[in-house]
Amino acid sequence: MEKLLDLLSNEVGDAFEKAGYGRELGKVAVSNRPDLCEYQCNGSLAGAKLYKKAPLMIANDVAEVLKESKAFEKVEVCPPGFLNLNLDGEYLKDYLNRMATAPKFGLKEPEKKLKVIVDYGGPNVAKPLHVGHLRSAVIGESVKRIVRFMGHEAIGDIHLGDWGLQMGLIIAELKLRKPELPYFDDNFEGDYPEEAPFTISELEEIYPFASKKSKEDTEEGHAFKEEAMNCTFRLQSGVRGYRALWKHILKVSVTDLKRNYDNLNVSFDLWKGESDVHDIIPGMVKYMKDNGYAYLSDGALVVDVKEDTDTKEMPPCMILKSDGASLYNTTDLATIMDRMEKYHPDRMIYLTDKRQSLYFEQVFRCARKTKLVDEDTDLIHIGFGTVNGKDGTAFKTRDGGVQRLEYLIRDINDEMFKKISEGREMSEEEAKNTAKLVSLAAIKYGDLSNQPSKDYIFDIERFSSFEGDTGPYLLYTVVRIKSILKKYAGEVDIAKGLHKSESESEKKLGMQLATFNAMMEGAYEELAPNRICAYMYDLANAFNAFYHETKILSEENEEKKVGYLRLLKLVQEVMECCMDVLGFSAPEKM
Repeated sequence: MEKLLDLLSNEVGDAFEKAGYGRELGKVAVSNRPDLCEYQCNGSLAGAKLYKKAPLMIANDVAEVLKESKAFEKVEVCPPGFLNLNLDGEYLKDYLNRMATAPKFGLKEPEKKLKVIVDYGGPNVAKPLHVGHLRSAVIGESVKRIVRFMGHEAIGDIHLGDWGLQMGLIIAELKLRKPELPYFDDNFEGDYPEEAPFTISELEEIYPFASKKSKEDTEEGHAFKEEAMNCTFRLQSGVRGYRALWKHILKVSVTDLKRNYDNLNVSFDLWKGESDVHDIIPGMVKYMKDNGYAYLSDGALVVDVKEDTDTKEMPPCMILKSDGASLYNTTDLATIMDRMEKYHPDRMIYLTDKRQSLYFEQVFRCARKTKLVDEDTDLIHIGFGTVNGKDGTAFKTRDGGVQRLEYLIRDINDEMFKKISEGREMSEEEAKNTAKLVSLAAIKYGDLSNQPSKDYIFDIERFSSFEGDTGPYLLYTVVRIKSILKKYAGEVDIAKGLHKSESESEKKLGMQLATFNAMMEGAYEELAPNRICAYMYDLANAFNAFYHETKILSEENEEKKVGYLRLLKLVQEVMECCMDVLGFSAPEKM
C-alpha cells in the first residue's frame, strides 16, 4: 500500500505533467503553515527556472488541472507560486478503510529480506545488571522489533562478558574460601557436582570483593591478582575443574540475567559470550599475519586503520598485547568473523555507550580492511547517551552507589501500585499486574522518547505521570478506547468501515493515522525508536481532542456512531502495534 504523501505527490505530479511541466515538480509535503492549509507543493518555484516562466503562472496552470482531482477538497494558489492543498474527506476515508483491513496497516514488504544481527546486551557474568544496562537493553530490543516489523530477519545476541579476568578473580576467591571443592584438585577424576557451590547472591558478593582485593597496593593484593591471572590462564587453557566451575558461574548468572531481562520484556535469540570465539582467535591472528594486515609495534600486534581522508588521529587497532594476551578488539573481531561464517548477515548493529564510538570505528575499519566482512555488509554502531539523575550527573542510589536495575524496577512498581490502588475497585493481584505494565511503559517510553545519542534525566515522577508526554498517558488513551468499545461489544458491527470526517478534530485524527507507514519506514531507516514515540504522542493527542469534542456515546445516528467506533478501533490497533514494537503493552483498565 502506497504511503499517503506518495499518493498525493503522484496526483500532483500527474497534474504538472498534464499542464505541460515535469512531474517531478509535484512533490507534496505536510504544510508548514497549518493555519493556511494541510499540505503544500512548492514545485512551481523550481519550475520557474526550468521553464522561464513566472511560478505563479505555473501554479495556476496546475491548479486548474487539480480541480478535477478527487484527492483534494481545496486547491489554492498563493504568491509567489505555492500550491496550498486540503485533503478530501472521502479520499481520506477510503485510504483509512484500506489501511484498517491491510496486514500491518498497509506497510510494504521489503523487496529484499535482510538478515540483521543486533548486539545489544554486553553484561558481565557474575555481576548484577545496573541502571547503565538499561539503555542498551531497551533501545536494542526496540531496534530488533522495528527490523522484524519491517519484514526482515533479526537475531538478537546478548554478547556476554564471560571469559576475562573477572572469571579468574571469582575462581581465585572461591579457591581461598572453599579449598576443599573438587574443582581445585588436579587429581580428581570423578563427576563434578551438578549443583553450583554458590548462589547468585554469593556470586554477586564475591566478584566486587575479589576485584577490590586485587587492586590493593599490598603484598597480599599483588599475590591475589597474580593468582587470579593464573586462574584465568588455567581456565582458558582448558583445565577440567576450572572449566566445570566456570560453567556453574555461567549457569547461575545467566538464569538471573534472564529473570531480570524478562522484567524488562527483553529477550535474546543468542546467549553467546566472548568464550564462544576463544578457540578461533589463533586462526584469525594467523590469517591477519599471513596476509600482511597485522604487524608488530612495540611488541604488540596491530592493524593500521588510518585513512587518507581522516582529519583526526586514528590509532591502529591492537589485536594482541605485547604479552600475547587478547583484548576486547580481538574478541569483537573474532565475533564478527564467527557471525559472518555462521549467519552471513547483511547488517550488524551494535548498541553501546556513545563514548565507545572511536573504538567501534577502529574495529569496523579493521574488519573491512582485513576482509572479515563482505563489502556490502553494513556495520552500524548506535551510541547512546547516559541516564542521569535530577542533578544532571550519572544516576546513583541515595548512598552514592550504582543503582541496581532490579531494585530500580521494583521501586517503580511499588510506587505505581500505590497510585493504581488508590480509589480504584481492583483486586490486589490485578493492581500489581497493572502496575507492572504501567511501570514498564513509564520506564521504556521515558527512555525511548529521547534520541538515542542524547543524555536524559531519569525522572520517575514525570515518567509515571498520567498526563503529558509519558508512557502512562499513552496507556490511558488506549484503555479509554477499550472501555468505549467494550460498551458496544456485540451491539454494533464496527467492521462496516469508517465514514467521511465531519469535524476538524476527526479529520486531524484520520490524517495522523494515515502517516503510520511513512513514520515506521523513517524509524527503520534511522534506527530511531523516538520517532515512533513522537507519532504515538501526536496520535493520542489527536484522539483525545476528537474524543472531547465528539458525542460518541450519545450519537443517535447509527451509521455515524459505527464510523466513530471503527475509527477508535483503528486508533487502538495502531497504538498497540506501536507499543509492541517499543516493547510494552496496555492493560485492560487503569
